[in-house]
Amino acid sequence: MNTKLTLSLRKDIIERAKAYAKANNVSLSFLIENYLSKLVYEEENEVQESASIVDELSGILSLDNDFDHKAAFSKYLEEKHK
Repeated sequence: MNTKLTLSLRKDIIERAKAYAKANNVSLSFLIENYLSKLVYEEENEVQESASIVDELSGILSLDNDFDHKAAFSKYLEEKHK
C-alpha cells in the first residue's frame, strides 16, 4: 500500500533530483523509496551482522573468577607503549 509523504527540501536539490530521475527514466518517488529502503536494509543487516559475531564469540573464553581485567589491560598498555 502506498502512502503520501510530504518533505521539505532545498529547491536546488529537488530540481537536481528531478533532472536525475528524468535522465534515468524513473520517478522521484521511486528514487527516494529505493534510497530509504537501502538505508534501512543496510542498517538492519549491520546490526544483525554485529549481533551474530558477538553471539559466536560469547562464551569461548573462560577466565578465573579472580581475574583482574583492569590490571591485565593496564599491563597490555604498558607493554604496547614501551
